[in-house]
Amino acid sequence: MCTETWNSPTNATRSEPPPARPGACRDPGRLRAWRASRYEAAGAVARIGRRSGAIDALLAQLGARRGGFVGAWNPGGRRASADHNRRMMLSLALATRRLKRAQGHGGVGRWQEVHLLLAGDPRRLAVLGRRWRQGGIVLVQVGAKARLVLL
Repeated sequence: MCTETWNSPTNATRSEPPPARPGACRDPGRLRAWRASRYEAAGAVARIGRRSGAIDALLAQLGARRGGFVGAWNPGGRRASADHNRRMMLSLALATRRLKRAQGHGGVGRWQEVHLLLAGDPRRLAVLGRRWRQGGIVLVQVGAKARLVLL
């Protein structure tokens, strides 16, 4: 079930994030939720496994060819208080203030979260996702399908 992540032999490159932690793929419900979610920033919407002309245009507007949706809400996939989520998101925003970005939100059903679309190297974005205890990030690249990278 983890073959869609970066370490598939068909899409591994030197600029990819390190492999997922052991056990990162064990929750099929979480994988379904990630795949069903919408990832929005500045009005552009991405969905895992689909290309998005609006995301391509937003990346171009940011002066980038690739980036990723990174959040700080609900670390470890466990609901956190609104106050905790705001503090975590503020700390992520401060840590990434020098990166080109767009604010966004996304989710599926009642599970909604705030995130940032950050322009940059997928390896750096994976480090940020891990630092804020996220289970995954969604990478986007001009002309390519959005893809989930499990952390």
